Amino acid sequence: MAKGRGKAAGKKSKSHAKAGATESAAPAAGPAEGDYPIDTGTATLERDHYSPEGWILKVNGVPSSHVDLADPGRLDFEYMRWIAALIRSRFPPGDYDGTVSKLRALHLGGGACSMARWIHSAYPNARQVVVELDGRLAELVRDWFDLPRAPLLRLRVGEAGAVLAGLADASRDLLIRDVFAGDKTPEALTNLEFTEQAARVLDAGGFYVVNCGDSPNLETAKREAATIGTVFTYVAIVADPPMLKGRRYGNVIIAGSNAPIPAGPGFLRELLGGGVPAAHWDDEAVRKFSRYAIAY
Repeated sequence: MAKGRGKAAGKKSKSHAKAGATESAAPAAGPAEGDYPIDTGTATLERDHYSPEGWILKVNGVPSSHVDLADPGRLDFEYMRWIAALIRSRFPPGDYDGTVSKLRALHLGGGACSMARWIHSAYPNARQVVVELDGRLAELVRDWFDLPRAPLLRLRVGEAGAVLAGLADASRDLLIRDVFAGDKTPEALTNLEFTEQAARVLDAGGFYVVNCGDSPNLETAKREAATIGTVFTYVAIVADPPMLKGRRYGNVIIAGSNAPIPAGPGFLRELLGGGVPAAHWDDEAVRKFSRYAIAY
C-alpha cells in the first residue's frame, strides 16, 4: 500500500517523538539525493526522473511526499489532488486574498510539506502550521525545499494529539490530518475524543479533512466516517471508484464540517480529471455507507 507516482494508494510512514519547534536560521542547502538519518529512522531523497525539478521523499523506505520545486501547485499524489479540490470548493481562493480573510490552516503530519506548499501557492496570505513528529526530518525539509517562513508557515515538532489539545478554540479554518504509523493512522488520532478536539479548534464553518488508508473491506473508512459524522453536521467522501467498491487497498478522503460541503459542477469535473478519476459521496451517501459502523 505504498505511495506511487500519481497513485491514490499512498500512505505515510510516521511515528511519534518529542515536542518542540523548528525554524532553521541557516540558509537553504537545497536537496541532494541520498539517505539521511532522522529521529524515526531514515529519510531517502530521490530525484523524480519525470520532472527536472521534482523530488520524492521516502521515510523508512515508504514513498511519503513529492515536491516540484518549480511548481508548488503540482501535486503528484492523487489523494492530495482530491484534498486540494475539496479545499478550493470550500474556500474559493478569491475570498481569501488577504484583504478580508486569511485562510488559517493546520496540518497534522508534515512530510515534505507538499500540501502546505500548495496552499501557499493558492492562498498566498494563508497562515499555516505544520505539525511533524520527527524533528530532524522537519529540519531537512526546511533546508531542502525553501519553504515559506513564519508567519506564513511554521513548522512545529510534536505529537499531533498533544499539539491539537493545546490549541485555542475556533483558531483554524482548515485542519488536514495525514498521519501514519506504518500503514495505519494511530487510533488515538481517529477516535471520538480526537475528532471533538478537531471540531473545537475549528472556527464556525471550519473544514476537517482526513486521509484514511484502508483495505478492501473498508472497515476503517466506515468507522472513521461514522466518527466524523457523529461530531460534524455534514460529511463527505472522495476516493476512486475501485476503492469504494472494495476492490483494492488505497486512500479514502473524508471531510467533515458544520457548514454544507460544496460539490458544484466544477468540483465534480475536477475529480474526474487526472490519472485516477475520483467519485464524490455527499452527506446522505456517506451516512448510508457508515450506518452500521461503530464510531471509534
